[in-house]
Amino acid sequence: MTTPGTPAEPGLDEEFIDDDEEAEAVTAAPVWRGPSIGRWLLFGVLAVAIVALDQIAKAWVVANLVEGKDATNIIGTYLRLVHGRNSGILFGMLPQSASAFAIVSLVVIVGIMAYHWKSGRGIVTTIALGLLLGGAIGNFLDRLRYGAVVDWIDMGVGPTRFWTYNIGDAAITTSIILIIAMAFFPVVASWGTND
Repeated sequence: MTTPGTPAEPGLDEEFIDDDEEAEAVTAAPVWRGPSIGRWLLFGVLAVAIVALDQIAKAWVVANLVEGKDATNIIGTYLRLVHGRNSGILFGMLPQSASAFAIVSLVVIVGIMAYHWKSGRGIVTTIALGLLLGGAIGNFLDRLRYGAVVDWIDMGVGPTRFWTYNIGDAAITTSIILIIAMAFFPVVASWGTND
């Protein structure tokens, strides 16, 4: 111990500083460098599966059902297969905008991939973004091929019907629900965090 006015032992303060720096280094969280290869694989597989299912179903609808006329009952009239075209966006909003939304879809697709690279820490985020990407690509392909999105799932009771939709729309809607859940309950976003 030193008394006031006497110089401290050489090297003593440096030793305490070194110990503090070592402790900080041990407790510091590792730098996150983006999703792991496994997480990218999950993201990609989900997107590809949604696109494949969506496009196969739409190809069958286009080949077998007359647009705006045929309706095949699956569960009575509660669930039917129809052939509809939507030139707008989700739920028929902003009709006659397919070409503009094709460009917007392309920007959205790039944005989804960039966002996953920056923020895809939790598995729920990866799942939500994989579903969103698959749905966006499926509907983008329709806009390029048909000038409109092919919708074919019709649900409702009697004359009261829900919007006609497709697998891509269902994936997008599920993704939005997951994103809202993560916004309201941040703990959901950290499930399966990939550090």
